[in-house]
Amino acid sequence: MPGPNPQQPETPDPSLLTLLGLDADQDAVYRLLVDHPDSDAAALAPSDAQQESTRRNLDALVDRGLAGVVRDGAGERYRASPPILALGPLLESRRAALHRVEHLLADLAERHRTAQARDTSAPVEVVSGAGAIRHRLVAMERDARDEIRALIPAPRPDSVITYQDNLVEVERDLLRRGVLLRTVVERACLEEAASARSLAAVAARGQQVSVIDELPTKLLIADRDIALLSLEPERDGAGEPAAVVVHRGGLLTALIALFEQYFEKGWRLSPDGREPAGGDPEPEPESEEGSGGLDAVDRKIVALLHVGLTDAAIARQLGMGHRTVQRRLQRLMESVGAATRFQLGWHAAVSGWLGVTEPTGS
Repeated sequence: MPGPNPQQPETPDPSLLTLLGLDADQDAVYRLLVDHPDSDAAALAPSDAQQESTRRNLDALVDRGLAGVVRDGAGERYRASPPILALGPLLESRRAALHRVEHLLADLAERHRTAQARDTSAPVEVVSGAGAIRHRLVAMERDARDEIRALIPAPRPDSVITYQDNLVEVERDLLRRGVLLRTVVERACLEEAASARSLAAVAARGQQVSVIDELPTKLLIADRDIALLSLEPERDGAGEPAAVVVHRGGLLTALIALFEQYFEKGWRLSPDGREPAGGDPEPEPESEEGSGGLDAVDRKIVALLHVGLTDAAIARQLGMGHRTVQRRLQRLMESVGAATRFQLGWHAAVSGWLGVTEPTGS
């Protein structure tokens, strides 16, 4: 069959299509056939000596569904199957296999770390990569028997583990197993709606949340057995995230003491510091024993104001309008003769309005 006699281009070593199961010769012939449809072996072979090998590769492509052939009186003419239809299923199969290998690799890496720590009794080990850090953190939470302690700074855009990862991922399981969860969060966490909802839900279930202005690092401690301490990421963003796993010993004891200091220093988040979304409640104040006539919604507003939230953040958390929060605060200030928010906070503290939001340390 007359036609072009293209020179076979150099095949990458290794050929990319060999990653999908083709050999290098089949890859080269398929690429030529894509560019030169309805060609026979003679048109694709660079020399007469290679025509037989080219024909075998063409027939192999036909057998695999990567090419079609028309046989008539003029001979055999081959046409490449559409690459997306022909190679797409091979790519998906390889992708699924690599995904399974990735999970196996993470599991083997975790088992290796555990075995090394047990055999060498090393006090610390370094875990690198976002996936490995998350895997280790979740495993620690799920293995906890008595208590989880956590320091949670305000999330950054490059955070490997967010506040929701810590609580939403395993918090219900911890509660079901009776594991105490004590958390210290930066006040900025309450400015973010999703974090505020998670915190309020945890506090409402009886877990203990302490709010503080600033935290030095992210830390999670499971029982008195193990801790995970995040390392500062590279300032230029080029380095992969890393964390240190600390086993029993003097360093772990020091980290527990650090947590306790921050926990005692912070203000407790009230279990009442949340209103279900979906409304802007405005019930009339009801006189209640020990609350100075404060109704339930006002107590929540005062509690959130006490831990440092702005009016806008309180409104978002309680599902209320910004102006509604401002009106209620103004009414409270007038009712107690307070000229400033500070004076209102002082009156709330001495009048017993704040309940468990009082600090236990200075």
